[in-house]
Amino acid sequence: MFQKITEAADSIREKIKRKPLIGMITGTGLGSLTDTMEMDQEISYEEIPHFPRSTAAGHAGILVSGSIAGRPILAMQGRFHIYEGYTVHEVTFPVRVMAALGVKYLFISSAAGGLNPHFAPGELMLVTDHINLTGHNPLIGENLGEFGPRFPDMTSAYDKDLIALARKKAIEEGVNLNEGVYVGITGPSLETPAETRFLRNIGADAVGMSTVHEVIVAVHSRLKVLAIVAITNINIPDMTPISIEEVIANATKASPSLARLLTKIVMDLDK
Repeated sequence: MFQKITEAADSIREKIKRKPLIGMITGTGLGSLTDTMEMDQEISYEEIPHFPRSTAAGHAGILVSGSIAGRPILAMQGRFHIYEGYTVHEVTFPVRVMAALGVKYLFISSAAGGLNPHFAPGELMLVTDHINLTGHNPLIGENLGEFGPRFPDMTSAYDKDLIALARKKAIEEGVNLNEGVYVGITGPSLETPAETRFLRNIGADAVGMSTVHEVIVAVHSRLKVLAIVAITNINIPDMTPISIEEVIANATKASPSLARLLTKIVMDLDK
């Protein structure tokens, strides 16, 4: 695994101009977040050794190198999911590669169903903690000691300083930024009414099919993590059916506010 990570990182390093400070992962309908970047290079996932291929709707499958406010960024337009048939190690492979390239911060965005009745479709939620209900953990198996310890601490998986900065910038920009706990499931089937009641009862505010494994590997790799999800629909026990087209549309609706907020966060990073 370490050799594959090294080979993928070496391949990317040859194509990009600068060592990236920030890694970014964009989810369903959120690929346009990279429009705010000053782009240097676009690399198809197919060009990167050992990289999986993105097959989910709304995921372009392109790695973008560039900058915001002079801060070098490496951004994934599209991620990988267990429901596509990938292993949890394949899903998190890009996070390892980013760490090998010298990334210090990982910004994650994704589409999520709202469980908190105070949320509305098209709004944003700052992730303050998560619940992993996928039944998988990307650290199972031989520990990659080059990245981190066997038993990484998860009490502050979402960096407190980045959370504080996001709150500050949301207020300054007039962005309605909810906060809450994200629960990760495997999918691809959506939640039943009974599952929705269960997820709300255990303390989750939003539910999705990504993010948790990427965060675990990022923490293991000693990256500082910020995650903000776009609320695409509200799950209530008597909910009506929702289509992937609606999910993408509502994620796209949230994209401009998220892009504006992330830009301001990047500008003040490390100040």
